[in-house]
Amino acid sequence: MPQFLVAIHHPDDFVPASESPAARRDISALNDEMIAAGIRVFVGGLTRAADAKSIRVRDGRPLVTDGPYLETKEHVGGFWVLDLASLDDALAWGRKAAIACRTPVEVRAFG
Repeated sequence: MPQFLVAIHHPDDFVPASESPAARRDISALNDEMIAAGIRVFVGGLTRAADAKSIRVRDGRPLVTDGPYLETKEHVGGFWVLDLASLDDALAWGRKAAIACRTPVEVRAFG
């Protein structure tokens, strides 16, 4: 079965502890629903984008710098990896994730 990434996007200044009790409840319920459906492979939340390290190759040598790879106003804050039959199924779960997380969500298939 194909696997899909459902990535949650947060603003740069997002602090996980700032999520409302209702949002935490809805995300927990969504996780329970994914487990019950037998589709959840992995789920993870990430630390702040400001804590990221990026590695680029310059002159044939890896260079480590502070901060995320891309300088944007949003970043991936967490994600699910789901086993699903189709992109349509992945989009249905992505819609649920966007509602539960109260934030934009990106859905992509693993290639």
